[in-house]
Amino acid sequence: MMSMFNYSTSNITQTVQPLHQDLKTFLSVSSCVIFLYVNRVMIFTLKKKTVFQEASRYILFGHMLWFDTLNLVMSLVLFVCAVCRLFVMKIVCLVLLVAATALYQVSTLNLALMSLERYVAICFPLRHAEITTYGRTNMAIGVIWMISCIQSLSEIIVFYSIDTTNIALNLFCSRTTFFRLQIYKKLDIAFTCMFFMSVCFVIIFTYASIAAVAKTAACDKKSAKKANKTVLLHLTQLGLCAASILVGVIQEVIFVYTDYMTSLNVMYFCFVVFMIFPRCLSPLIYGLRDQAFSCLFKYYFTFGFRRKNSCNTEIHLVSGG
Repeated sequence: MMSMFNYSTSNITQTVQPLHQDLKTFLSVSSCVIFLYVNRVMIFTLKKKTVFQEASRYILFGHMLWFDTLNLVMSLVLFVCAVCRLFVMKIVCLVLLVAATALYQVSTLNLALMSLERYVAICFPLRHAEITTYGRTNMAIGVIWMISCIQSLSEIIVFYSIDTTNIALNLFCSRTTFFRLQIYKKLDIAFTCMFFMSVCFVIIFTYASIAAVAKTAACDKKSAKKANKTVLLHLTQLGLCAASILVGVIQEVIFVYTDYMTSLNVMYFCFVVFMIFPRCLSPLIYGLRDQAFSCLFKYYFTFGFRRKNSCNTEIHLVSGG
């Protein structure tokens, strides 16, 4: 009798675990799809008004939205591959990993650009329009693209020149299983430290400068206070980016030293908390804090169900949004 009970309990457990796994996968993917829709509406809103395509603040905001969306899609693809234990072609895995690295670093460096734009707007209001022109803004974006590709290009060169560890045509796609040589870890640590220290320095510098200017009588106190909150939001985003890197390391360790179900549960939690929310909530908060943008966003998010679009899209470039 006891053996029959154990047998039935074992069957129930084996049935429930896949159901829990499927439910968690569905909730994770559906949450990601919802946030992708939100980001898509925000990008659509930026495209609908010329003023949003000319002001440097909105150009950088749109740039952040595009790359956070691409980051989210890339994370979703790698997440599904991990959950379903899919083996992918070696060349496809290489493209996914180096693209994910480049996209991640572009998003990180973009935070520094957005903080510098607010610094110029508050500390040099009379020269803001001259310094942050359309051409210079796009040139700065191009520069961070080039800088962000250095690590990915280095890894590709190492892979094709000296890496002989990957002989399988199909493999489980992750940085740990694909980039096995010690040189990859050294490159990753070097570039990660360099980028985060640089961006952290820029954000702290701009925050301190804006706070100092806010104490002067000639400054618009309200704009300076709002700009400081914006820079603090960027610092929070940077912290979440750093947390996601540490989580990636922890996940790899858990996959090695724990069973599949435990590692899967940890992966679900990390994917939702450190991948989905940072890439969606921060841009959403940033956009809703801007009066000119948030009104139009709400109009398009509700499919234009309001009777008329009465949003005022006049932009004050030196406002702290």
